[in-house]
Amino acid sequence: MNAHVMAAAAYGVPNTAYKTPRTIEYELISKITARLNAALKAQPFSFATLAEAMHENRRLWVELAIDLATPGNQLPDQLRLQLLGLAQFSLRHTDTVLDGKDSADVLVDINLAVMRGLSGKVDV
Repeated sequence: MNAHVMAAAAYGVPNTAYKTPRTIEYELISKITARLNAALKAQPFSFATLAEAMHENRRLWVELAIDLATPGNQLPDQLRLQLLGLAQFSLRHTDTVLDGKDSADVLVDINLAVMRGLSGKVDV
C-alpha cells in the first residue's frame, strides 16, 4: 500500500465502512481523472486548470510507480512491468501536453483503463 492509499485510509471520512486498498486506489484515480477530464472540456478553456489537474495526475503516477517498484508489492511481475510502462508514458506525455504539443485525452483513457482493471471490468 503506498502513501496515498494509506493517507486516504487514515484521513478519510470517519465512520465509513472499511475500504480495501483497491477501492481506495480506484476512488483516488477516479477523482483525479474526473478533474483532468473536466479541465479538458471546460469552456472557456483554462490552461491553469488543466496544468493543476495534470500535476495531480503526475503525482498519482509517481506514487503508483514507487509502489510498483517496492520489493513488497504483491502484483505479478508482468503486470507490475506493464503498469510501470504506463507510469513512464504518462509522465513523459504530461510534459508533452504541458509543452502544448499534444492532448491529455490519452491520459484520461489510461486512467480509465486502470480503473476498469481495479474494478474487475477488464475487456478481453
